[in-house]
Amino acid sequence: MQDRTKGEVWVFAEQEEGRLADIVFELLGKGRELADRLGVNLAAVLPGKSVAGLAAELAAGGADRVHLVEDDRLAVFTNKAYRHAVVELAKKEKPQIFIFGATHIGRDLAPAVASALRCGLTADCTDLQIGDYVDRKTGEEFKNILMQIRPAFGGNIIATIVNARNWPQMATVREGVMKPAARQPEKTAEVVRHGSNLDGVEIPVEVVEIVRKASSVNLKGSRIIVAGGAGVGSKENFKLLYSLADAIGGAVGGSRAAVDLGYLEHERQIGQTGVTVRPALMISCGISGAVQHLAGMQDSAKIIAINTDKDAPIFKVAHYGIVGDLNVVIPKLVKAIRTKG
Repeated sequence: MQDRTKGEVWVFAEQEEGRLADIVFELLGKGRELADRLGVNLAAVLPGKSVAGLAAELAAGGADRVHLVEDDRLAVFTNKAYRHAVVELAKKEKPQIFIFGATHIGRDLAPAVASALRCGLTADCTDLQIGDYVDRKTGEEFKNILMQIRPAFGGNIIATIVNARNWPQMATVREGVMKPAARQPEKTAEVVRHGSNLDGVEIPVEVVEIVRKASSVNLKGSRIIVAGGAGVGSKENFKLLYSLADAIGGAVGGSRAAVDLGYLEHERQIGQTGVTVRPALMISCGISGAVQHLAGMQDSAKIIAINTDKDAPIFKVAHYGIVGDLNVVIPKLVKAIRTKG
C-alpha cells in the first residue's frame, strides 16, 4: 500500500490546440485545498505538443509543479496515446490523488487510466474533501483520504465514495461546481519534463480533421438567467421567459423535464445532467426544485422562484418567492421593467 504521507495531488491539465479548458482552473482551486490539507504539492499533468508555454498559466492557477509530456503524437487527443503517456507517468511519480474534468475528454480518458492503474474512479463529483474512514467490516481506519461526493440514485441522495486501498484516488468533477482560486500571476511552478513512452506503441486512430461548432448559448458566463421547468406548460409559453430575459439582459435555461418535453434545447439544460451555473440572479419559473436541478443552480447569488405550488421545494432555496401563475406574473414583471416601475 502506498505511503500515505507522500504523493502529490494531480490535476489533469486538459487543453486543445494550446488552450487550457476552463475547468482546469476550477480543479486547481479545489486541488489547492486538498494539497494544503495533506501538506503535499499540487501538480498539473500537461500532455500535448508544444504546450510548455501553458505552465505559467497553471502556476498562476495554483500549481506548484507541472509534469510536462510533449510529443508530436499528443498534438490532438486520442485515448490510447494519452492513456499510455499518463499511465506511465503515474506509475513513475505515484500521486495519491488524480482529478479530471468531467468533459468529453475527461470522461473518455479517466476511466481508461483508472482501469490501467487498477484503481477506483468516481465520476461526476460535485465536491471533494479530505477525511477519515473506518472500514465497517474489518475495523481498519484510514486517515486523510479523499471523500468523493456526488449525487446518486437519480439524484435522490448524495453519496460519499472512498477508495481507501488502491491508489491513486481518482475522480472526475463536473464543470462549474468548483470555484477557481484567485489568480496569482507572480507565482511560478517547477516544470518537470517527462518522456511520452510512446515509441513502439501502436496508435490505431488518426485524426484527419477537427470540425467545431460554436454553441450559441453560454449559460455558465451569464450573470442573469431565466429558467423554466415542466410547469411552463409548453414550448409556446417559453416565449414569456425569453421576453423576460430580453427585458433584463439575461439568458434562458431550463430543467431536464423541460428539455425532455421539447420546450428548449439540451444545451440550455441546467442541473445534474446539464450545466452548473452561478449567476448573480436566477429567476426560476415553473420549476419544482428536484435535487437534480438544484445541484446545478443552488449557488446562484440571488434566486427568485415563481410557482403555483406554495410547497414546491424550489422555495426552500429561493431568496424571494412568488406564488402565482407565471402566465400572469411574468407579463407584469416585463411591463414593470420596461416602464421602470
